[in-house]
Amino acid sequence: MNRLQKSLVPVLATAGVLHFVKPEPFDSIVPPQLPGEPRTYTYASGVAELASAALLASKRTKATGGLAAAGLFAAVWPANIYMAWLWRRKPWYLQVISLARIPLQIPLIRAAWGIHRGHS
Repeated sequence: MNRLQKSLVPVLATAGVLHFVKPEPFDSIVPPQLPGEPRTYTYASGVAELASAALLASKRTKATGGLAAAGLFAAVWPANIYMAWLWRRKPWYLQVISLARIPLQIPLIRAAWGIHRGHS
């Protein structure tokens, strides 16, 4: 298992917890085109992150966890794009961070998919 694949459990678990402890930043990047309340999406993605981390942490469910994490990373991509749009007038270093999150989804999806396919 490569370094990125090994980092998925703590990254997903930490992000999942943050969705409940400090939901406001996550609420703010939910695209307004989605129906319903942003908090619902924040909590749902937090649950999905925690569930993916738990599935990846177990040898028996690791492949399912990889599939779940890959789907999750793809599903939250629009929030990262919307965040970059929202941050377009922030200081340059914050713009760089928000823009970097967009292509970062690709290696995350590939790492999770590799676990799912047994290439860990």
